Amino acid sequence: MKLNFKLFPEKEKPTAVLLIYTGGTIGMKADPQDGTLKPFDFSGILEEVPELRKFAMRIDSYAFNPIIDSSDVEPSLWQSLASLIRERYDDYDGFVVLHGTDTMAYSASVLSFMLENLGKPVIFTGSQLPIGEPRTDGKENIISAVEIATAKDSHGHPMVPEVCICFNSQLLRGNRSVKVNATGFDAFKSPNYPLLATAGINIKYNNSFIHYGYDRRKGLTIHTLLDTRVSVLKLHPGITEQAVRDILLGDGSRAVILETYGSGNAPSRPWFLSLVREAASRGKILLNVTQCLSGDVDMDIYATGRALKDAGVICGHDITTESALGKLFYLMGEHADNEKVKDLLEKNLKGEISK
Repeated sequence: MKLNFKLFPEKEKPTAVLLIYTGGTIGMKADPQDGTLKPFDFSGILEEVPELRKFAMRIDSYAFNPIIDSSDVEPSLWQSLASLIRERYDDYDGFVVLHGTDTMAYSASVLSFMLENLGKPVIFTGSQLPIGEPRTDGKENIISAVEIATAKDSHGHPMVPEVCICFNSQLLRGNRSVKVNATGFDAFKSPNYPLLATAGINIKYNNSFIHYGYDRRKGLTIHTLLDTRVSVLKLHPGITEQAVRDILLGDGSRAVILETYGSGNAPSRPWFLSLVREAASRGKILLNVTQCLSGDVDMDIYATGRALKDAGVICGHDITTESALGKLFYLMGEHADNEKVKDLLEKNLKGEISK
């Protein structure tokens, strides 16, 4: 990791924000020699987004070295991010994390659990087109993210003291977000939770949906111990017994996310339920998450869902797979007792489920 010089001279400013560049499309420019996309020196962000000069604030930057492609994101990045935010927490009013879009929802989700008593905005953003392209969405995304990260109410308190994703003029709760479009500017949606803000001529905040549960008397605590022994089993017609067995009973997993049909349904074939019961009897943590983009799991509606519940599968309600993964990583890192993890999975810890 490398600390870049400050983007503005040292002055007394009412607010300050730290831009953290991890990698991704937003930091790419076409090489004038061969036309290929290559990362640019992030210390030159003002040349790429000169509109940032108009903000009456100090904007500092920090770039990971080497930068990380979104597809190569690992828990070590999340641990480094959490540690960096904790280290610089008292120096800034908010943080903007520039990140590749492919795994942004995963990173925003897990950071929401790792940052305890967060009282300042941590805003993830990125772009679908490199910032050097004429039609890039990166400039608008950065500008909106910076403004939101430093916005305060009439009492001087942060408007959005949460981990969020700011994209295409919309602000979404991080652990409610999913990537839904690989090529359009509307890359992210929050299917089961309202937008926290929308950026038009002015930024309109939906205060009733923003979480303000932090204790101003206490500081930020981070949780960097993550247990990543989680597998994901996506059900599909024709799935084989051996495939299910390998995932549910594999020695390498402590927990399995079951991506089920509709409101939490699964095959009723005896061999399938037998494997689920065997996995549960071995103490495995089994979490039921719907494959559907919106809606929630209710294992009391249909017989197949009830069978999973009776076999020991936990209801994931309307949690996303990305958030379920982050929640499990966090809880299993904090608790060696699987029964404690199971109990906490059904509780709404960071606004990740509607319960």
